[in-house]
Order: sequence, then C-alpha cells, then structure tokens
Amino acid sequence: MIANPSLIADEKLRARKSSFSYWALAVVFLAVYVGSMFTPGLLDDADSTHAEAAREMVVSGDYVTLHINGVRYLEKAPLPYWLVAISYKILSVNEFSTRLPMVLSVMLLGLLAFWWGRRAFGERAFGERTAIYAGLFVYTCAGVYLFTRVLIPEVLLSLLIAGALYLFLTALEPEAAAWRWYAGYALIALGVLTKGLIALVFPCGAAFFFLLATGDWRRWREFRIISGSALFLAVAAPWHILAGLRNPGTADHHGFLWFYFVNEHFLRFLGKRYPRDYNKLPATLYWSLHLVWLFPWSLYLPAALTIGWQECAAGWRSGAAKGGQSGTQKGDFASRTRLLCWILAGVVLVFFAVSTNQEYYTFPAYLPLLLLLADGIAQCERTECALNQRAGWLTTSAGLLAIVGIISSALLVIGLWQSRNLPFEPDIGGLLSKQDTSAYTLSTSHMLDLSYASFAALRLPAALAAVVLLVAPLLSFVLRLYRRHYFATWALGAGLAVFLVAAHIALGRFGPYLSSKELAQEIAARARPEDQVMIYGDQAFGSSLLFYLRRPIDLVEGRTTSMWFGSTFADAPKIYLSDADLQRDWAGNGRIFLFVPPQQKARVDGLLPARFVIAELSGKYVYSNQR
Repeated sequence: MIANPSLIADEKLRARKSSFSYWALAVVFLAVYVGSMFTPGLLDDADSTHAEAAREMVVSGDYVTLHINGVRYLEKAPLPYWLVAISYKILSVNEFSTRLPMVLSVMLLGLLAFWWGRRAFGERAFGERTAIYAGLFVYTCAGVYLFTRVLIPEVLLSLLIAGALYLFLTALEPEAAAWRWYAGYALIALGVLTKGLIALVFPCGAAFFFLLATGDWRRWREFRIISGSALFLAVAAPWHILAGLRNPGTADHHGFLWFYFVNEHFLRFLGKRYPRDYNKLPATLYWSLHLVWLFPWSLYLPAALTIGWQECAAGWRSGAAKGGQSGTQKGDFASRTRLLCWILAGVVLVFFAVSTNQEYYTFPAYLPLLLLLADGIAQCERTECALNQRAGWLTTSAGLLAIVGIISSALLVIGLWQSRNLPFEPDIGGLLSKQDTSAYTLSTSHMLDLSYASFAALRLPAALAAVVLLVAPLLSFVLRLYRRHYFATWALGAGLAVFLVAAHIALGRFGPYLSSKELAQEIAARARPEDQVMIYGDQAFGSSLLFYLRRPIDLVEGRTTSMWFGSTFADAPKIYLSDADLQRDWAGNGRIFLFVPPQQKARVDGLLPARFVIAELSGKYVYSNQR
C-alpha cells in the first residue's frame, strides 16, 4: 500500500510544530520560574519563616519537630521542610536552594497537565494541542506564579492531589496495572505530610462524587482499599506518631495532637482557631478573584462551559438511548477526565467557600480548571477550523482580553506619566501609601500600598508590562479573527510570560520593603557574638533577620501568632521579653540591636528616648543602645 504524500507532509509539519511547542514551553518555564530563583531576598513573614524552619532542621538534626528561633513550630506538616532541608544539604543555605523544591513542583505540575491532557485527548492534531495548552496555561497562569513567590506548600499539594487522581482515573481503565492504585494511595499520604488532612479530603471527596456519578462505585472490590489504606498509613502515620510522642500534652497543657488536628484543622475550618491571625474573603470577592488567579485563561471560561454542556447533553442522549443508564458510566477517558476535573475543582472551591480561607488556599483547583480551559479552547478551535463557524465565544473572549489589556496598559501609562518628574528611588518603601500592616491577614494585602509615586521605582517593569498588555492580547484577538487560533493562543501565552518576567523585576524593586535582608546585613557587619538582637512585636515583621543572621533573636511583646503555642512549653527558650525587660536591658552594659517595624516605631520611640539609629529601610529601623 502506497502512503499518501500529502498525509506524510502533514504529519511531518505537525511533528515540527509539536517539537517547536515543546521547546517553547521549556523556554517559558525557564524564563518565568528558573530566572526568578535567585532574587529577591527571602520575604518577611511566611517565606523566610518557613525557610528558617528548614534551616534549623538541618542545624539541629531534628526532622520530626519543626523549630523557628528555637521554639516549637507545630502547626505545619513536614514534607515541604524536608525537601528544602535536603536542598540545603546539597546546595547550601541560600535563596536558590530555598526555592528549588517549589520550582520543581511547578515544573512537574505543568508536565502532569501536559501528560494528562495528552492521555485524555489524544496525541494527534487537536488532542496534542490540548496537552500543549495545558502545560502553557500552568506556566503562565497569574495565580500559579503569584502564589509560588513565597515558600508555601500549595503547589506541591496540588501536584500530589492531581497526581493521585490521575492514577486513580487510569487505574479504572480496562486491564490497568495494580501499581496505579498503590501509587495513588502513596501520593495521598505524601499530600497529608504536605498540608494535613485536606490532602485526604479533596481526592477522596472528588473520587466519591465521581464514582457516584459514573456508577463505578459498584467496582469497589477493585480499589485495593485494605492494602492501599495500609500503605497510606505506613507512609503518613509514622511522623504523626513521633511528633505526638515528642511533643506530648499534660493535664495543664495541650500537646501536638490537639494543636495540630483540633486547632489547626477543625477549629480553623470553623473559624475558631487560636490565635486568630487569618481572615476570610467576602463571598463575592472569593469567587470573582479566581478570574484574576487564572488570568488570562479564565476569560475563556465560556469555551470550557460549552464543551462541558455538550458533554452533558451527549451523556443525557446516550442515557436515554440506553434506557436511563448515564452515558458517563461507560464514557471514554476524555469524558471521564472532564467530569473528574469539574468535580475536583468544585470540591475545593466549595470547601473553602465554607471554611476560613486565604487567597491561595484554592490552588488545588487550578490544574483541573486549567485542563478544562485548555480542552475547551482546543475543541472550539477545532470546531471553527473544521466547520468554519464560530464556537465557544473564542473571539468574544479574545476581544474582552484585548479590552482588559488596553485598559491595564493605559493605567500603567498614567502611573508612569504621573511620576515622570520624580527621580528614581531604589527604596520603594518611602513611596508607598501608608497602611496599618498589622491588619494584613490576607497574602495580597500589600497591593493596597501602591501609589502614583511608587512608579518612580517601577519604571522599567511598568513600561514593559504596559507594552505587553497592549500588544499581546490585541495580537491574539486579531489572529482569532483570522482563525489563526494556535498562533493566537501562543501569542497570548508568550506575552504573559514576558509580563511575569516584568512582575519579577517589580518584585525585586519591592525587595527592601518586603524583606529585611539588607538590614540583617547591616546588623551582621556590626554585631559581635555576645550582642543581643531583638525584634519588637510579631516575629513575622522581621522574620528574614532570623534566616540571614542565623542566630537567636529575642522577641519584645512578641508572644503572638505562630510563636504563641511553642512558647507555652516548659522548655521554650527564654526569648520572650516585655517592654519593661527591654528598658532594663537597654540601660545595661550589653549592646542591643533592636529591629522596629514601621507600625511600632512611635511606641518604641516613647519607650526608648535614648537610641542610636543604625540603619533604616522602607520605614523599618534598627536601633542600638550604643554607637
């Protein structure tokens, strides 16, 4: 049989296009994520706090009980800290090694999205396109980038949950190997070691509703429930048991098991956790912000909904033809993937709509939603190319994105114009609006600090972002008008990659404001081993001092937030001081370096009339009692 030359040519063209796309995905990942591993310095609050826990793990050799500033830190599961500690062991303690585990998690999340999309939607033509889009969307999604700027475990948790459910779904396929079940149970156990019991709730909840919808619950004997649960416990239980034994409660004092399971899980869910150092987004803001976290691809939601509706309609028609049996019961892997993704996203989003939440808590919903968006866009592109008719509101979504881009670009240009006569200011902290940072209980609260004057420090990234936001969405819209859909999607993705690079440059300019690394360097250049270093108020305000100075720091009126529970143990280090203690030591012969956050300056100035300013940066001061 003689092969058709035109088919061979088309196949070669598709192979070249796919090869180019793979390399383009790699370039996007390297530019956006690997390029941002070296700077800026670790940020105050969660970023440096979690890095310090991993560093003290390496120093102490205690891989069961986390410590920060020598104090027990029992509210977090250990796996992210183990990974960072391993990175420190291999690469030494620095910013790059701190960020390496989470950057690798982003890479694997994109690869999982690609592999799942390829497995579900095929390796040819638009199936391959779906897989490529899924990887691209993960690497250029605003929320994935934003919530991996700090050392939090959400991306690792998302990877483990999605990986477990992918294995679960493939294990249900005919003649699937038994190892897929066991690998899924192991990933859920690792998820529990990453973020606690929600790593059990989300995959099990999604699996429950999926099995109910498809009728596959009747196959429960295939699920290896007993042996799989034994494997789960073998992986997840030992750390919890050891942590409970090493941090026991007494008649007068709660131990690890109460604090970790009751306070940090159940009371947090109910909004009754102590201390209350968290907040909850209003319902309208909670739901609408996902358009931002999944930007720009969230504006193509109509395409995903179109495919979802067609899937439901086809299932109903199939069920009616089979006398009431749901068409999803015997659906192909693509249909079952769509159903599971909708269910997983729904479980996560509804759970945190009820529970207390932070903006990044819904991260595990990102991959299923991005996979659905990639599928929706690719399928609607196929319909437009094959039938020559508009589908899934692709052009409308692209036009809306172009409008958003034009407006955003105009706002950036206005900011640049308003600050045109101001000199460049390397310390952006002095140009920001003054807010009460003690009330910042949401992770993105610092966005409220932006002012026109701050553009004097952001000219390069703001100008770059203004150009990209104007050109990329507009070019994508024009390409969609001419049905050059593949290039339209890539034009938008490439533009967003450049935008995220600009965002990283901007984050670097915020470094002095969000990190105390430079102040730590000033203290390190002057402090002797016998000198005291103190932070006034909550340790989170200057937690990067701990990471960079690598020495104990006393806390004045700082028995708060994450440093509260560990301080209640009898063997807690004597680092907690009162105002009276500070005044006594300040008048003594020993030299003291006191870090003062902006919101505490007036109070400290009243307490310590005699003081020397050692350094100041973005409203943060380092005082000393001696020159």
